[in-house]
Amino acid sequence: MKRLLILALALLSLMLSGVAWAHFKLNLNVRIFHVVHVADGLDLYLRTPMSYLVADKLGPIGADGLPAPAPFTTNRLENGVPMHLVEDRAILADPLGLGQIAADGLVITTDKGPLAAEVVAVRVRAVGREPGFATQNEAKAALTDAAIIRPDFGETYIGDAIVDVHLRYGANGAISEYALAALSDPGLPGQDETANLVLDYRGDTIRTYRNTGLMLEPVRISGSPFDAAATFVFEGVRHIIEGIDHVLFVICMVIGAQTLGALLARVTGFTLGHSITLCLGFFGVAPSAPWFIPAVETAIALSIIWAAADAVFQRTGHTRSDRSAVTVTTAIGLLHGFGFSFMLRNILQVDADNVWQSLLAFNVGVELGQLAIVVLVWPVVLLVRRMPEPVWIGTRGAVAASVSVVAAIWAVERASAVLG
Repeated sequence: MKRLLILALALLSLMLSGVAWAHFKLNLNVRIFHVVHVADGLDLYLRTPMSYLVADKLGPIGADGLPAPAPFTTNRLENGVPMHLVEDRAILADPLGLGQIAADGLVITTDKGPLAAEVVAVRVRAVGREPGFATQNEAKAALTDAAIIRPDFGETYIGDAIVDVHLRYGANGAISEYALAALSDPGLPGQDETANLVLDYRGDTIRTYRNTGLMLEPVRISGSPFDAAATFVFEGVRHIIEGIDHVLFVICMVIGAQTLGALLARVTGFTLGHSITLCLGFFGVAPSAPWFIPAVETAIALSIIWAAADAVFQRTGHTRSDRSAVTVTTAIGLLHGFGFSFMLRNILQVDADNVWQSLLAFNVGVELGQLAIVVLVWPVVLLVRRMPEPVWIGTRGAVAASVSVVAAIWAVERASAVLG
């Protein structure tokens, strides 16, 4: 028993090495690519954090303790720490220069080889002052705005600046399939979690593709609705598998189910609950006060503790208890659905093209991820239940206790954000 408890705690301590706030991405961790098919090639409208373009281009450290500035930046020491800022004059002197850096860091390849890029327009803006970029029309408008740098741009750190770029890729005729990849590795913290959206426009047909990371591996764009949806399905699976709080809840939900029927009822209730609030939260049908997100995250942590307690204190053969558990599981699903929606809304804007298909595909991925956990855990539960009762009781108690400790830590961390 003691060994089981120690093993479970050790495994869960490894899970805790990730950030407790599992659902949030930085606003500057998103890149949007609008790819418009034209008669003789492609028009690409890109929005990217400026850091992704210049972070790997610093020069050697000089006698003043500062590295030579990257292109279109300046730097200074603040409390002994090098800080990098946008250099307005450099951008005004070479307004297309940042666009060329973006073009050099991207490659679009067809069956005839890579396409050459021409920089058409560039705009630099401080975060919070940028126009919309969710649709093709918004992207075009953002890049026909007269201001390269807004008059009120002011002093801005590189980490608080975004760059919009219009690139044109010429080709001899229409393009049916292509691959889009990024070539640079800026070495930024959290860059492996970069959220990339690629929207492909072919006349009135729009396909939205989702990819996580630096896109060093090409994203293949075929125009197929199934290929596009598959990228969101994959992201839904990845989100629930990597969302340790969701994994722990589902594990406890499986352990707490006494029969296959009870398990299916709980899974169905959880699915129904989080599907509803995934949609509601994504479309903004939820409180917008600052306390709401940390409050939901705190409630999610508490829901894990409930699931762990339910797994331990279940009453064998008690139908009423099973019905109550399904009701509570459905209600908890509502909480987890808001958690999913917070993450998705930071990436896929409400007014984005093709949003319903992307939302549905992501939810399908979440369900597949959840089912994968159930399929893996349920046979193990059945196997351990066939062992002598002390083994089952000890294993169940060790897992529940370990999960409760982890969830309690998360609850305290997240509640402090609500109270603070």
